[in-house]
Order: sequence, then structure tokens, then C-alpha cells
Amino acid sequence: MDIIKYDVYKGPNLGVYITVNDSIGLVPMGFAQTKADKLARYLDIEVHHTAIANTRLIGALSVMNNKGILLPNTAYENEYEYLKEETDLEVGVLDTKFNALGNVICANDKGAVVSPWLSKQDCQTISDVLGVEVLQKKIAGFNQAGVVLVANDSGAAIHPEADEEDMKTIGNVLGTKIEQSSINSGVPYVSSGILVNNHCVVVGNLTSGPEIMMLTRAFLD
Repeated sequence: MDIIKYDVYKGPNLGVYITVNDSIGLVPMGFAQTKADKLARYLDIEVHHTAIANTRLIGALSVMNNKGILLPNTAYENEYEYLKEETDLEVGVLDTKFNALGNVICANDKGAVVSPWLSKQDCQTISDVLGVEVLQKKIAGFNQAGVVLVANDSGAAIHPEADEEDMKTIGNVLGTKIEQSSINSGVPYVSSGILVNNHCVVVGNLTSGPEIMMLTRAFLD
């Protein structure tokens, strides 16, 4: 597994626009085919072009693992139907006012860490669609668990100010080792600048050498 630098719309915020699992990646409509082909090669995935809630913010608005994908209630019917038809995933809709699902949920194939803002019913839907245990938890004072945590099935990167006890609890739920890191030269909101599956880690093009070292410890060591 490698760590590869990449940019989206000439910027480093990959995780805002794209979401991936081990077999597919969802990129915005109109996304350059040459860029999509590179991403497919790096992550060993098939790329699908779509929109969510008629926007390009696929990573911010959705959550995906190898079992399912969660969409916000602002997603359009044709977007939902496209994903049902084009993927082998369970496609679910989370009926919550916190519709930037990627900001409030971090999931891999073993567990999910989600915002305390979500209801118990939301947590049950997340568990059913993604097939995982769900933990509600603040991280480093943030309710937006999906912003400050990113994981595959072997590793996770978390906000640099997360405390050791929280890291241990979260690592147990996700079934991974976990390391503090920033992204893109000091940004603590790690999911904004990382695409990771169990084949590769792709990071924003502003990610520094020391950050690459931290991410190596998280995902590759």
C-alpha cells in the first residue's frame, strides 16, 4: 500500500468531493476522466460519476463502506436509484437535519464513530445499512466525528488533539490502530484531505513530509 498525493479542482480537499470503498469511488458529475482514471488506478476501484443533493460535495454528504452507502434526506430520487442500480451496496437514507453525513460519521467495515448530535434511530439506521457497531462520541471537543477521523480496516488517523483514552476506545470500535495526524500542512480536519481504502491512501497535494510519516504509522506500519 502506498501514500500518493493528488488534488481535486486544483485544491487539496479530496474528501469533500469524493468517497471510496474497496471496489468503487463516487466522483462528481463532470469530473475529468483523466483524473478519474488515475484515482481508479491508485485505489484499485471502478469510478462512478454522480451527484448528491444535486451538488459535487459527495464526500461531505455521504458515507460508504464495503457493505453500504448512506445518503442524506436531501438526496434526489434519481441519485438514490442510480446508486441502487450501479452498485452492489445497500443504499440507505438517513432522515436527519445533519445532512452533511460525511461530517458526522466515520465508518469502516468493523465499526462507526458518529456525532452525539444524531438520534438513537439514526444510529440504528447507520448500523443496519453499514453493518457495523456504532459509537457516539465527541473527538477533541468536536461533535463532527466524521471531520476529525478517517479510517480503513487496518488503520485510522485522528485529530492531533484527541486524547489517548478516546483513541483507545475509538480504535477498539473500528478494530484498527490509530494515530494522531493533520493533513495538508497543518489542517486538523483529517477527512477533508484523505481518500483511503484497503488498497491505498491518497492525500491532498499540500500534505507535508512529517504528515506523510504520521499517516504511514497510521495506515502502513
